[in-house]
Amino acid sequence: MKLIDRPDYLNMLLSAQGTPDIKVITGVRRSGKSKLLEAFADAVLRDNPRANIIRINFNLLEFEPLTEYHALYRYVTRHHVEGTANIVIIDEIQMCDNFEKAINSLHALEQYNLYITGSNAFLMSSDLATLFTGRTFQIEVLPFSLSEFARYHELSQPDEALDRYLREGGMPGSYLYSDEKARFAYISDILDMLILRDIKQKHHVRNTEQLARTCDFLLDNIGNIVSLRSITAGLCAAGLKMSEKTLANHVEHLCSAFLLYRVRRFDIAGKKYLSSGDKYYLVDHSFRYAKLGTKKLDFGHVYENMVAIELIRRGFEIYVGALYKKEIDFVAVRRDEKVYIQVSDDISSETTFEREISPLLKIRDAYPKTVIARTRHETTDWEGVKVIDIARWLMGLEDWL
Repeated sequence: MKLIDRPDYLNMLLSAQGTPDIKVITGVRRSGKSKLLEAFADAVLRDNPRANIIRINFNLLEFEPLTEYHALYRYVTRHHVEGTANIVIIDEIQMCDNFEKAINSLHALEQYNLYITGSNAFLMSSDLATLFTGRTFQIEVLPFSLSEFARYHELSQPDEALDRYLREGGMPGSYLYSDEKARFAYISDILDMLILRDIKQKHHVRNTEQLARTCDFLLDNIGNIVSLRSITAGLCAAGLKMSEKTLANHVEHLCSAFLLYRVRRFDIAGKKYLSSGDKYYLVDHSFRYAKLGTKKLDFGHVYENMVAIELIRRGFEIYVGALYKKEIDFVAVRRDEKVYIQVSDDISSETTFEREISPLLKIRDAYPKTVIARTRHETTDWEGVKVIDIARWLMGLEDWL
């Protein structure tokens, strides 16, 4: 498979060297975690050819004898080299029974830089403090951005890149398939593994149909305000009975596995969170097409999903803004920065443009306000609101703050 540099992630891994933390690389299945660790190992050796890299990949049969935690511990300690950096890289750590005992013991020796990846259901953020006695440093790897997609396919024109990215998405393993049907079959299989194997095994889910239907409902309602009550009612109307408590568990499992991101609603004027529904966004829009088809592309919600994930990728916390019965697609916050964002597929008509920009003009504070849309031209300004082309914004070509 063709590889491209992912410098942001790589620099995070490199900068964490020498810290006492257990480095945990998380993210949805097949988002490129293993390839990133390969690039990390290569970069370490370029900088320090004497470094001792102890690499274990539980996907490979040669490491099957290490799936018992005592054996894993003995293997690592026997490969220790005095007088140099000892870096331990372990893929799919959950395949080792009681892996946390081996990792905690190795960490206590204070002789190793520990980097681990694993199935998302087994390395959830909420579990890390329970699993590991030492401090953890978590790096979440997302699927390819539009910029990474363009570099992989050697596309220089933002509009051409977005047209392809819109249908192909950011799951790099799917690029090996030239046929769209085969690509979506690959992505669908990832989702089925995530649901039927990881979540079912981790959380002992008995009724997998309820879990799968919950997932399908949220995929079909990306960018819509939904509540547990409305989802339960919708599924019951479709003939599937489920309690709100069971539904809440399924939704939490899907979010914990890095498939979905819950975005809460925030009252901008009252400065408080609202309890009347949330929005959910997919880690990559290709999952929606793979499961539900492409007959209804729904560009508006897909663009909104792209912007949500790109904001997360750039380190922003995001909320849905509510202001005087109007909705702001995103309130994005990063340290002392804040920006209000509306997303649209087409603002060429006066009516649509007015609908998107009017809520932003009602906000009285001085933080930047932006409309991100498929304009296909350079950034403009409308009464202090920046209007930015989504392809150029996703590619990182526009100064937007």
